[in-house]
Amino acid sequence: QVQLVESGGGLVQPGGSLRLSCAASGFTLDYYAIGWFRQAPGKEREGVSCISGSDRKTYYAESVKGRFTISRDNAKNTVYLQMNSLKPEDTAVYYCAADATCKGGYDYVYWGQGTQVTVSS
Repeated sequence: QVQLVESGGGLVQPGGSLRLSCAASGFTLDYYAIGWFRQAPGKEREGVSCISGSDRKTYYAESVKGRFTISRDNAKNTVYLQMNSLKPEDTAVYYCAADATCKGGYDYVYWGQGTQVTVSS
């Protein structure tokens, strides 16, 4: 079976850091692009970051640029999202998704179940 599982979420104070992980099973991530998305209560899902499989090109939403870093470890079949200088507005459920390429839409073929990130004092 094909599965993506997010982990690493939790409660953190403003200015703190978290590292999210997206682990794949049932397939290898080497040739897939992996995107991170988030959805806050009462708001629409938004794209956060993406890393391509072919050349590891990265993309970031303007709201997280300079604070978040996406990376991949193909030997571990895992993609990471390092989140620094967290703000209350970063509070959301974070999802990872896989497809052939990074793209502007949200119709990625594989999705994880999400992990909660809460930034509060």
